[in-house]
Amino acid sequence: MMRNIKNQKALIVIDMQMMPFIWKDYGGKAIDHEKELLEQIKLMILNARAEGAPVFYIMYTEKGESYRAEGKPLWQVHPEIVPEKEDVIVVKYFADSFFETDLESKLRESQINQLVLCGVQTEFCVDTTCRCAFSRGFEIELAEDGHSTYDSELLRAEQIIQHHNQVLRQFAAVKPANLIQF
Repeated sequence: MMRNIKNQKALIVIDMQMMPFIWKDYGGKAIDHEKELLEQIKLMILNARAEGAPVFYIMYTEKGESYRAEGKPLWQVHPEIVPEKEDVIVVKYFADSFFETDLESKLRESQINQLVLCGVQTEFCVDTTCRCAFSRGFEIELAEDGHSTYDSELLRAEQIIQHHNQVLRQFAAVKPANLIQF
């Protein structure tokens, strides 16, 4: 049940689907600190639900017969953090969780003006969603230990995450997941 107060806060869980977690099993890279990431996000989901704050799951989706198409196995949320019936699912096709989705209208309808962001991938969907949420007038908290990525050709994942935690302070309050309150 959602709280009905002036400064409604929601948890936004970005792209925590199966694909990023199994890519390493098929010749790809491993998501950095995946166990710790799942633990931090699980903690935030439990805290949000305990306080009656809504939880939104953003689902990166590909069209057609892709393994990442809606409803396919790689599209599903990681089993450790599955949505409950009262959680909101938002399907997206781009890095920006707001672009061509109903996320903003769902947030506004629920009088939500504060967002807590977490998920993957740091330098793409998390970064883009943070900046776009800021541009739309939302107050944002970014869980500094609640987003992750892969090593790139130039930087280790840890460097990418630290860099984005620093840069995104221009748009969000960046703090450890265990200090975020709902």
